[in-house]
Amino acid sequence: MRRREFTSLLCSAAVSWPLAARAQQSPLPVVGFLNAASPVPFAYFVAAFRRGLHEMGYVEGRNVAIEYRWAEGQNDRLPALAADLVRQQVAVIAATGGNAPAVAAKTATGSIPIVFSGGGDPVRLGLVASLSRPGGNATGVNMFTSTLEPKRLGLLRELVPSAALLAVLVNPNSPNIDTQLKDLQEAARAVGQQIHVLYAGSGQELDTAFATLTQLRAGALLICSDVFFNSIRDRIVALAARYVIPAIYEWREFAAAGGLMSYGTNLAEGYRQVGVYTGRVLKGEKPADLPVVPSIKFEFVINLKTAKSLGLDIPVKMLALADEVIE
Repeated sequence: MRRREFTSLLCSAAVSWPLAARAQQSPLPVVGFLNAASPVPFAYFVAAFRRGLHEMGYVEGRNVAIEYRWAEGQNDRLPALAADLVRQQVAVIAATGGNAPAVAAKTATGSIPIVFSGGGDPVRLGLVASLSRPGGNATGVNMFTSTLEPKRLGLLRELVPSAALLAVLVNPNSPNIDTQLKDLQEAARAVGQQIHVLYAGSGQELDTAFATLTQLRAGALLICSDVFFNSIRDRIVALAARYVIPAIYEWREFAAAGGLMSYGTNLAEGYRQVGVYTGRVLKGEKPADLPVVPSIKFEFVINLKTAKSLGLDIPVKMLALADEVIE
């Protein structure tokens, strides 16, 4: 073989070896991210999910791919979205944004691992056999959202003790509605507080519900835990300001957007925990062996600027209890 031909062959081999090596590499594992809400208002929480993945050594686009499926507040779309992820044979499904995505994912597959975040009892919902020993293909984070309504009612009464009537806004499409109303009604009866339930599962119904507040002469408003409400939090906060009604919400993000008060678990921390568990599953751990994690970081946030605009003086005791005061 001539020297020139040998050099040409060697160079060709040098170029082809990396290409062949890349062709033989396994494709990136794919995480299916299923959520009941919309991407824009939940971008902050998706970032927290990615942080959890990163803690386990996974970076989107580098060594893991993520397929996002958003129901845009329409829970009836979730079964089809979950089925689509199953057809794509994703490595794990992160079902977030309430109980409905977790139930949809669990219904769609009994073999693909599922990491969920939800506010209801995952045992009662049929997601796991027990909190400590899930026993199937699902585990996740319990956010305790729908179980905190009585606590929010108590904080609202402490702020406006003279209110004869408190209004409660619930989404009739929420899978937690029965538990939410039962807990609230029992809590209200225990302290002799009259409440009136308003229903809103769409933008038009939301406008109608707030307009009804004037007719009711309600002294304050409790916004129940719901992913739909969270996805339109700016609109709800704006309506509360328009109707000059003191309101308490579920997440800190409502208070940061101008809402009066919020009490609940740290939602971003919950999404980070989902990311961590998703990473552990990608590394080979089985959901059956991963206990359901309780999200135990609670936050009570007060927006003093909003309180002043409503002409309210926040009791010193409440300010002392707050984890954060926005001024």
